[in-house]
Amino acid sequence: MPKKKTGQRKKAEKQKERQTKIKSAFLERPLADRPCNILMECDSCKKSQKTRAFCYFCSAVQRLPVCAHCGKSKCMMKSGDCVVKHPAQFTTGLAMVGAVCDFCEAWVCHGRKCLSTHACTCPLTGADCIECKRGVWQHGGRVFKCSFCQNFLCEDDQFEHQASCQQLDAESYKCLSCNKLGQYSCLRCKICYCDDHVRKKGFKYAKGQALPCPKCNYDTQETKELSVSTRKYDYGRQGINPDDYGAFGFSFGGYGVERGYDDDDDDDGDYVPGHAYDNYDEDDSDDDSDEDSEEGTDKDEKEATDKMKNLKTAG
Repeated sequence: MPKKKTGQRKKAEKQKERQTKIKSAFLERPLADRPCNILMECDSCKKSQKTRAFCYFCSAVQRLPVCAHCGKSKCMMKSGDCVVKHPAQFTTGLAMVGAVCDFCEAWVCHGRKCLSTHACTCPLTGADCIECKRGVWQHGGRVFKCSFCQNFLCEDDQFEHQASCQQLDAESYKCLSCNKLGQYSCLRCKICYCDDHVRKKGFKYAKGQALPCPKCNYDTQETKELSVSTRKYDYGRQGINPDDYGAFGFSFGGYGVERGYDDDDDDDGDYVPGHAYDNYDEDDSDDDSDEDSEEGTDKDEKEATDKMKNLKTAG
């Protein structure tokens, strides 16, 4: 018979579970609510930006820096955790600062826990925007994550990317490996998988959990639960309106191009991009008409001189 748990042991186990939940909740907080990604207004230039050690626009040091790990702007610890001891007084400003994080570019307080753990658990590690490829040091705005593919996004591209993220890199909803209808979709790889090819051979999957993508191990979702669209072409013969570009125009990547010849007198017939064929045809027709008219006048003059000669000889 196992021994019965005492009240003190039950209390210790409940407290342990509560501590694990608190730790997991701290790590699972959304990126926009993290202390290293909050909104800050510069004291000198009054411009809003992501919290950082130095202003992105004027490089000024802030009067009240905020810790990127614990989020405090005033250290009230009189003993113990602080690396720099300050007994019987509270510290603010640069007296509270201990380091600058290389990933989020924000101040870290002089607490031993923050200094030793923030660099390893910084949520902005490798936070390069998936659209513009800029890091935290290249743009002044905050960093977000796409709600579909969980990739990092800067403040300039977050809405445009999320509006077009649910789009597959295929022309149909069929599985990549066979011709069956794809029941599962990976929004990071933009690929559909059927029920057979989404599972790897010899790998055990936990019940009740989402199936990972065989390519990138990102959690897949059922295609019927998503508003996924297929790939669209903005170029090619069927992707443009011939009235916009003319008979010889085409577009690629959203840019229109027209082909033609230069209408200069010296370089007739040379290929010059950007000029239409219509101008070349009109110029040629004008030149031909001028030549025909000149030839016609020459013939009339010859006929008139011949008639005058005939009249003289007859007289």
